[in-house]
Amino acid sequence: MTLASDDDLNDNRASTIERFFRGISEFIFHTKLGVVDVQLVDYVSDMMLRFVRVDSLYSLRQSDGMRTRHLVQMVAEAERRIGLAKREVYRHVGDFTLFWSGMYPESLSGRKGLAESPDRFLDYCRQGKRAYAIAAEIEGGEDRPSSEVIQRMSEHFEMCAYGLREIRRHWEDGDEQQSGGLLTW
Repeated sequence: MTLASDDDLNDNRASTIERFFRGISEFIFHTKLGVVDVQLVDYVSDMMLRFVRVDSLYSLRQSDGMRTRHLVQMVAEAERRIGLAKREVYRHVGDFTLFWSGMYPESLSGRKGLAESPDRFLDYCRQGKRAYAIAAEIEGGEDRPSSEVIQRMSEHFEMCAYGLREIRRHWEDGDEQQSGGLLTW
């Protein structure tokens, strides 16, 4: 009998969660919303997979090495960058705003309500659409999402945010039912 190594377990877990996000994304976007843009749906599920780790949400660092915690800092940092680095930071801004607008929109009113929050006057939807549009203008290379997909993320930002809300609702409803739900063990 052989025991699975930690690496085997991590690979297996990663593939399980990846299959979960792909499956639920395809179900909601294809079946419930009628969106059959495979590249767009794959982009959304990949984004959810990246943001499973909270440190990925806040992975962007300022020039002083500190992590950016606020959208206004991320946008300012994107303006400082050039070339591919600028594209990646703007793409992160788009992903960050889409994630919060779609998965946890209720948290945005809390962020904006704080008098000390630098994000209190920002429209996450507008900033996300703008960030994706700017990122799409810079070619990213073969190992990165195409400019066309990123442009479609800008054009369909609201629909993607709605799809993410539906994904959250679906897994929360499944978890409450405990019979055949998505998150039952």
